[in-house]
Amino acid sequence: MDDFLCQMGQRLVARRKQLRLTQEELAECADMTTQTISTAETGKKALRPENIIKLCAALDISTDYLLLGKVGVDDYNILSQKVSRLTPSQYRHLEDIIEAFITALEERET
Repeated sequence: MDDFLCQMGQRLVARRKQLRLTQEELAECADMTTQTISTAETGKKALRPENIIKLCAALDISTDYLLLGKVGVDDYNILSQKVSRLTPSQYRHLEDIIEAFITALEERET
C-alpha cells in the first residue's frame, strides 16, 4: 500500500508542476488544505474519496490516472476538449509538434 500511495503522490507532484502550481495554489483550487496536498504528494497518508475527486478536477486529470497511472477514455476526452478549442492553424501546428515528438521517441528506442 505504501508503494501505491508513493506512486500516486509522484503523479500528483508531476501534474501539479506541469501546471506550474504551488501546493498552496493547488490546495486553494481543490478547496483543501496545503497539509493534505503535502501528505498526499509524499504518500504518507491516503486521500479521502471526495478529495481525490476534487484534486482530479483541479488538475484536469481522470481518477484512473491519479490512482493507477492509466490514461483512459476520460483523459482522452479532456485532451479532445482542449484540442477542439484550437483554430485550424493551431490544430495543424499541434499535429506537427506531436509528430515530431513521436519521431524523437522512436529514434531514442532504436
